Amino acid sequence: MKKFTRRVEDFDCAHCGTHVSGNGYTNHCPNCLWSRHVDTTPGDRASTCAGMMRPMAAAPDGDGFIITHRCEKCGKTIRQHTAPTDNTDVIIALMQNPEFIYGK
Repeated sequence: MKKFTRRVEDFDCAHCGTHVSGNGYTNHCPNCLWSRHVDTTPGDRASTCAGMMRPMAAAPDGDGFIITHRCEKCGKTIRQHTAPTDNTDVIIALMQNPEFIYGK
């Protein structure tokens, strides 16, 4: 079974409207950290859910961080690595207060 499909895609964030230039590994908006539930396996675009994935928590991981997202439609939880361009203020807010829910 293939574990990752690299897709270089640009998109407009459905949460904050930021235009995002993808690099093939981009899976969330670097401004607000929200994502969309589009994959069953990373990069496959096979999920029919398409719900918004809310950033719920962040934790240190090596030189970066891991963001925990939860789908607001189906409840699926996934963990994703941050990118160097991600909004540090939102990452810090998620780390300082795991109950912090950005955007509501």
